[in-house]
Amino acid sequence: MKFGVNGWVWVSPLTTDELKTLAPKVKHMGFDMLEVPIEGLNDLDFAAGAQILKANGLGASTCAAMGPDRDLIHGDSAIRENGMSYIRQCIDATHTLGATNLVGPIFSAVGRVWQQTPDDRAKDVDLLVQNLSTLAKYAGDKGVVLGIEPLNRFETSFINTADQAIEIIDRVNHPSCQIMLDSFHMNIEEKSLGAAIRKTGKRLCHFHACENDRGAPGSGNVTWNEVGQALRDIGFDGPVVIESFTSKVKTIARAAAIWRSFERSQDALAENGVEFLKRLLAG
Repeated sequence: MKFGVNGWVWVSPLTTDELKTLAPKVKHMGFDMLEVPIEGLNDLDFAAGAQILKANGLGASTCAAMGPDRDLIHGDSAIRENGMSYIRQCIDATHTLGATNLVGPIFSAVGRVWQQTPDDRAKDVDLLVQNLSTLAKYAGDKGVVLGIEPLNRFETSFINTADQAIEIIDRVNHPSCQIMLDSFHMNIEEKSLGAAIRKTGKRLCHFHACENDRGAPGSGNVTWNEVGQALRDIGFDGPVVIESFTSKVKTIARAAAIWRSFERSQDALAENGVEFLKRLLAG
């Protein structure tokens, strides 16, 4: 099992210069990998990034930032196509970086919520399955796996639970389109975190280990023993990544509703979190 941390814990966007500083810090903290957020496609020189990560003995994953103009099921076809183009470029970037998993809410813009009739939802599901099938084939050709992430109801009205993600992934039915679960969102939406993980089973390619308040894992009320047992039960051996954000970065703070600090420092959040997760899951 590999333990990672998302660059958003400290910075936004993650640039090449920021990565030069962040990579050795993350390695020193005991992480195996760094998750690279792709906000702007030109923020980071991905080929140079691959060399920086390799020089520091770090693996990588990437995560998509789904803004208002990046939406695979929007009613405006231009926005849908822009979303498709963005994900294709993220797949290319992931490949160049030497990573495998590209994760996130790869379906709709974060923060877009809307009321749907059953017929409306069925049409959107059909459209997403069609678009993810196209992207999964492209990803497979590049050796990349998409991890589709359910979000809580305040960030999307479309895919909130493991059950809803499973419906999509089983219809896409491609090895390069799987599921990522995030304990922050699960803590809001799932009746049982363990049951959701077990139901997802082999479809789970990536796990975001996040506390209920986005603080250090192990410091809040997420049922971590249940999470750990469920991950063992399904034989999960993929990346376990801490995702949080800094309130100093205003764009991310607004999108993720981050208005205050959760630990005495961002370094403490990461260090305390990975120490806890290793005790919980390693071995």
